[in-house]
Amino acid sequence: MYLGIDLGTSGVKSVLIDSQQKLIGQHSSKPLDVSRPHFSWSEQDPAIWWDGVCQTLDGLAANHPKELAAVKAIGLSGQMYGATVLGADDKPLRPAILWNDTRTEKQCAELERLEPNVRRIAGRMPTPGVTAVKLLWLREHERAVYDATRTVLLPKDYVRLMLSGEKASDMADSSGTMWMDIATRDWSDELLSATGMRRSQMPRLHEGTDVTGKLRGELAARWGMSGNVVIAGGGGDNACGACGTGVIGEGEGTVSLGTSGVLFVAMNKPRPSLDYAIETLCHSVPGTWHQMSVILSATSCLNWLAKLLKRNAADLVGELGTELSAPCPVSFVPFLDGSWSPRSDTEIRGALFGLQHSTDDAEMTRAVLQGVAFALRECADAFRATGTPIDKLLAIGGGSRSDVWLSMIATLFGVELRVPESSELGAAFGAARLAIIAETGASPAAVLTRPRINRTITPRTQFAEAYEQGYQSWLQSIAQIRAARTAKAG
Repeated sequence: MYLGIDLGTSGVKSVLIDSQQKLIGQHSSKPLDVSRPHFSWSEQDPAIWWDGVCQTLDGLAANHPKELAAVKAIGLSGQMYGATVLGADDKPLRPAILWNDTRTEKQCAELERLEPNVRRIAGRMPTPGVTAVKLLWLREHERAVYDATRTVLLPKDYVRLMLSGEKASDMADSSGTMWMDIATRDWSDELLSATGMRRSQMPRLHEGTDVTGKLRGELAARWGMSGNVVIAGGGGDNACGACGTGVIGEGEGTVSLGTSGVLFVAMNKPRPSLDYAIETLCHSVPGTWHQMSVILSATSCLNWLAKLLKRNAADLVGELGTELSAPCPVSFVPFLDGSWSPRSDTEIRGALFGLQHSTDDAEMTRAVLQGVAFALRECADAFRATGTPIDKLLAIGGGSRSDVWLSMIATLFGVELRVPESSELGAAFGAARLAIIAETGASPAAVLTRPRINRTITPRTQFAEAYEQGYQSWLQSIAQIRAARTAKAG
């Protein structure tokens, strides 16, 4: 048996699979709270991460005690970029600054000034979500915390510390910190020095398929496991999601509709994007990289609307049916947390316009789905401009349950979207697959196979021109919003 744990922004999900990769059980935690004490801030107390992990494993122990007792290895996945700063006692010094926190625009410019080669080394331009600029912000605004920091861990690696006592990370997740040289797959002394950090403050680096430690004895006893459960390197949620769907070969890709929206394409060599805010990162598989573009708010936009309307988000989407219709006249800009990619703009925010007396819940819901689809199309355009082809994509994440949403994206991209079985379990399942490789030594290609496809969504050519026109109008709306913001600031 093998266990995959995925630490998301809104909750923890753990899945239990057997050696044939059959899903045996799963358990989710209670929702995790995000603190937003100031404009553009997004933080979480690491204690709630550990509570969430324990909830899921306690649940699996209650429902599948024999199977959990047979676990041989654990794989870890999690939200990326979060800065978890620990003191000399290995306890957090403050709440973790999350991936969708955008307070650090000034520090992005400062990092480029301190290390002019940052884009070449890290494979991308600095954007506010990455870990390195968070430490520059702490150095300027919370100097006592910065000076007391002895270790910086990514969120899922804090979970690793709690599980095993080991300070380790994988190259896929760590390459998003902007402290790594993505070509050599190692920490960059130049980038660490630019932020005043040292290698001794970083975790050990491993491939996602490596063994990084063993489960603590007292925890093994708590969950009825043996004393020899190994923990794999794992990866960030997007890399693990790709492992869950077997996306490890050149040109293979996914579009993910989770809290954030992600376009992901694997490649066999690093291909930095120096002109767009697109990430080129290491993959969880040795000798593999990937390109990724992230919009900060996807299903979270839908949740925002549901809260506003005092409705259930699933009900709102369900009422739209399954068939695509003409573009919605109401327009939505999904940048509730700012824009990260393919253009970094921390000040821009969301907008809902074109409302009239006849606008109802269904029309606003359609507008939100359409706005997220337009933002993803902007990412796809940037990929293609850098020479990355997008031919066929797998659709994963909770949002992939909506055929209407996927039809919008397929039509705007002009590509076929294939929806795998159990697509919402991608990251946790991918982490469990990496655990199999770490424990058995099997080849990644033998374990990370492509999934069976549940259904295929093709572009609706009859609406292609209308959605193209809608997209171009949406781009003009963004330009107007940016101009209005600039005028207000002036």
